[in-house]
Amino acid sequence: MGDQSQEPTPENMTMMQGFEWYVPADQKHWVRLEKHVPQLKHWGVDNIWIPPGCKGSSKEGNGYDIYDLYDLGEFDQKGSVATKWGSKEELLRLCQAAKDNKVGLYWDAVLNHKFAADHREKCQAVEVDPEDRTRNVSDEYEIDAWVGFDFPGRGDKYSTQKYHWYHFSGVDFNAANGKSAIYKILGDDTKGWAASGDVDGEKGNFDYLMGSDLDYDHPEVEADVLAWGKWLADTIPLKGIRFDAIKHYSEEFLRKFIVQMDETYGKGWFFVGEFWKDSLEDMENYLDRMNKKFSLFDAPLVYNFSEISRASSADLRKVFDGTLVQKAPIAAVTLVMNHDTQPYQALEAPIEGWFKPLAYALILLRNAGYPCIWYGDLYGIKGEHPFPPSCGGALPALTLARKLYAYGEQADYFDFATCLGWVRYGTWDRPYGCAVVMSNAGPGTKRMHVGEMHAGETWTDVLGWESGEIVIGDDGFADFVCAGTSVSIWVNKDAEGRERFAEKFDSNIYEE
Repeated sequence: MGDQSQEPTPENMTMMQGFEWYVPADQKHWVRLEKHVPQLKHWGVDNIWIPPGCKGSSKEGNGYDIYDLYDLGEFDQKGSVATKWGSKEELLRLCQAAKDNKVGLYWDAVLNHKFAADHREKCQAVEVDPEDRTRNVSDEYEIDAWVGFDFPGRGDKYSTQKYHWYHFSGVDFNAANGKSAIYKILGDDTKGWAASGDVDGEKGNFDYLMGSDLDYDHPEVEADVLAWGKWLADTIPLKGIRFDAIKHYSEEFLRKFIVQMDETYGKGWFFVGEFWKDSLEDMENYLDRMNKKFSLFDAPLVYNFSEISRASSADLRKVFDGTLVQKAPIAAVTLVMNHDTQPYQALEAPIEGWFKPLAYALILLRNAGYPCIWYGDLYGIKGEHPFPPSCGGALPALTLARKLYAYGEQADYFDFATCLGWVRYGTWDRPYGCAVVMSNAGPGTKRMHVGEMHAGETWTDVLGWESGEIVIGDDGFADFVCAGTSVSIWVNKDAEGRERFAEKFDSNIYEE
């Protein structure tokens, strides 16, 4: 198989977002995930981004309505001990199962705001223009705001910090007159929005997003959340963190948080932020300011997928135009859909069902970006508008093809608008490689070179969507085909691991 003194080829890594918005609020999600960790690992998932596990405003809350950072489903607060996802004990069992199967867990950290205050407090505030938060639209006056957080169920365990009006920069409701608006809290020197440049400049200053907006200029807020980071890492064996809503809170604070985690727990933690904006320039500037020790989800790529999938015979060659994976592949987490862009959500980015296998092939089988597959595509979507698993159930096979065969140099055949192809040549210790061809119109054919070393081999489609066989010519070329509006992944039929594609992935996570 080659010179054994060479360096081994690094294994391809794949992340999975381990939830969708409409997972049932039955407090059994940690238990379900724990059962499926071995299977996910078997099919090529290496790291799971788990949902926000801190106590939300209710037992139905997904965790983005965060109440208490230090309650992971341990204390009787906001209507239950467990979070929507389950209890702290069940979370720890999931962590152990992940560790036993060599699967890393990424925490979803919601650090921008709080919800469901325990009491109201009076404070001075001014109303601002929702479209330009730098412009006041009222005089200063006293409001009665939900900003008092005592955490009575937890008391002083893990943290003695309580929160009051002066720990927040804004709210969206005045209980004194029942008026909803965006209120900028005033008072001492730290009051007001974060400094220009420390948060995104959309809407003048995008510090305020929702709930009671934390003010990281206040030293007690900064100290408490930095301490929480250490506490979390000591409590749960994590491999990384996904930061929610990073456009809306202090970049300076986030840099401090990341440096602390690196210095305390060693290099190698993975940090990715939700900077959801269809602006490559803004994303690049953010990464520069974070000193490159950071990744972002490739929002422009998701929008490209959405547009191409809904157009008739769109130019597939433009799929990576204006994307993060094209410009800064090391920092790009590529994805097809997530809990915000899924159907019936606020940032919905519709992707036609026939196109999803093509989109996943484009993120899983190429050499750039860190791909993230989505729970809703693997297991289906629940709720009022349910959807079955996408890709005709082929997403596990696409993920496994990445793990086994998507290695080595890449040769692109982007010479026709509605039919793309590329080849991965393999490496000395992962020699099989693959040839991918896709079409968003009629049946497609690509004559591609896979290498003279494969001459005489018989290749077949690992997805089984193309039933024929292709014999590689003496010159290393062959004509690879796919059906209309489809994708095929061609690999030597005798390649190591091919038998695994005959196995069936159990998508019935709800045991229905």
